[in-house]
Amino acid sequence: MLEGRKRWWALIVLCLGVLMIVLDTTIVNVALPSIRTDLGFTETSLVWVVNAYMLTFGGFLLLGGRLGDIHGHRKMFLLGITLFTVASLACGFSTTQTMLIAARAVQGMGGAVVSAVSLSLIMNMFTEPGERAKAMGVYGFVCAAGGSVGLLLGGVLTSALNWHWIFLVNLPIGAAVYAMCMALLPKAKVDGTHQKLDVAGAITVTASLMLAVYAVVNGNEAGWGSVQTLGLLGGAVVLLIAFIVTELRVSTPLMPLGLFKLRNLTTANIIGVLWAAGMFAWFFISTLYLQAVLGFTPFQIGLVFLPANLIMAAFSLGLSAKIVMRFGIRRPLAVGLFLGAAGLAAMARAPLDANVMVDVIPSMVLLGLAAGIAFNPLLLAAMNDVKPTDSGLASGVVNTAFMMGGSLGLAVLASIAAGRTQSLIASGTPQLEALNGGYHVAFIVGAAFAAVSAILGATLIRVNMNAAKAGAAAEMPAH
Repeated sequence: MLEGRKRWWALIVLCLGVLMIVLDTTIVNVALPSIRTDLGFTETSLVWVVNAYMLTFGGFLLLGGRLGDIHGHRKMFLLGITLFTVASLACGFSTTQTMLIAARAVQGMGGAVVSAVSLSLIMNMFTEPGERAKAMGVYGFVCAAGGSVGLLLGGVLTSALNWHWIFLVNLPIGAAVYAMCMALLPKAKVDGTHQKLDVAGAITVTASLMLAVYAVVNGNEAGWGSVQTLGLLGGAVVLLIAFIVTELRVSTPLMPLGLFKLRNLTTANIIGVLWAAGMFAWFFISTLYLQAVLGFTPFQIGLVFLPANLIMAAFSLGLSAKIVMRFGIRRPLAVGLFLGAAGLAAMARAPLDANVMVDVIPSMVLLGLAAGIAFNPLLLAAMNDVKPTDSGLASGVVNTAFMMGGSLGLAVLASIAAGRTQSLIASGTPQLEALNGGYHVAFIVGAAFAAVSAILGATLIRVNMNAAKAGAAAEMPAH
């Protein structure tokens, strides 16, 4: 157990490592148009720059936490940082589509391990409720504020240098985090070295989702009724069944299926999948709209996203917890998700000659409010009827659902946008107008996802108010 000031220095180092991971989920967005031009991606294949990272991140999140339990959280944190940093080097020097996508997949694996064990390290270092609340407040702020930093930093690096530097900037950060962790984090004895590891579960569920996303991404080009598309979807279903069978048979499953008997946890996972589909589409498609339709530079795109990210950061520092203390879980969750649906629907009317302050910024504010208000209640709802001994696993399940929902939702919406654009071009619509038309349809479908998630939150979530308020209080930073 670390004592005194050293614990807080260790927290800063851990949060710096987490910040590097969070940065990478947003820093890439503003560079996507440059990457597409440089490496010759099509609009549908470009989603793999994002999806390769999200799929391995989501697929290995639970496994990363399990490895930490067995081999030690410090050891796995250092391994995750190393893997992520080396993969960042490969991304930075990528000259082909295949090399970049493969390196992004490895980045996702490293990021999953770091994210999975960092919270466990913080929980173990800070056992006193007041100090733990402070530490979790710092951690939450880093996760939310990292989005703002990533978008701005991505814009600066892409505009001033080139897209390769959005990855190369991770090298000095990764090296510094590794060195400081070696000095500040003590080695801990681990008693779980003889426990079995559910590698088969991680492989089957990740492979299943990757096949499904690949089938959706290429659905327009190959044909939705083609042998390729149906074969890939069939393979995804077979692998998913294999995953379920594996989880029922192994003694230490990656995802114990009994957890899904809990109503709130199951509902929260479904909401997480739908909401993530809308959120990731917002980042991805809005970026393409701002660059391709309005002609914005990467730095300007970063500035447009800044209000939403600042709002999310403000809520993470305690506003969301205070709202839950006042109104409970169900109402803030439903209101937040409905605001998200409204924000996405508003983006569906953005014209070719948009006035950013009138046609775009209000949507960004709505989406920032939506994420800020809804995220904390969603996690609290998921944990509400889970035993304390299963809380870490339940949190990992929700995070995994969020990442997978984002991957599949983004693939579906990018494919819908491309299909609509192709249809409009074929009917004689000018290319830029057709492109915008495709984005509009994607935003409408994303809004529908968010609206359905809001309805589920408003009608199916059942909450013990005392437990909810206690959970919210535990997450509020002390002042």
